[in-house]
Amino acid sequence: MKKYTILFIILSALTVQSCGIYSFTGTNINPDVKTIQIDYFPNNAILVEPTLSQDFTIKLQDLFLQQTNLNLVKTGGDLQFEGEITGYKINPMTATAQQTAAQNRLTITVNVRFFNNKNEEDNFERTFSHYYDYDANDQLTGGILDDAFTEILDRITQDIFNASVAKW
Repeated sequence: MKKYTILFIILSALTVQSCGIYSFTGTNINPDVKTIQIDYFPNNAILVEPTLSQDFTIKLQDLFLQQTNLNLVKTGGDLQFEGEITGYKINPMTATAQQTAAQNRLTITVNVRFFNNKNEEDNFERTFSHYYDYDANDQLTGGILDDAFTEILDRITQDIFNASVAKW
């Protein structure tokens, strides 16, 4: 009986210790990391949507503020993000019998440079991209553009989050 008690104590200690820096949001952030800096992402794509840079930057900042306990700073963050929007393109995807597009695809691409000033092994530069398909008879304005931005930016920012602090 004493042998099982000692084994239980050892296993409990190992289990508690291994969960030390894991959180319920799936992040694996070192406890020394307290601040995050997310710079403005300019739109360097050939086609420029006027609000895209601001929308993307704010969405990325909001995701980190909602999913972590990090404080947003303008300079000198423990974690730093910078980069640019490099692609904004619309391509026809499917054709009709009359040889016209039945569906179009909006694709947004973002180049991201991530710096972990507490652990430089985590640093990376990577491109993230996602798309939204819509009916070719629709104009990419108003609600359709809002839906496209919501879906694309949600996916790209989540991918960035996963690559940087969730290590997925």
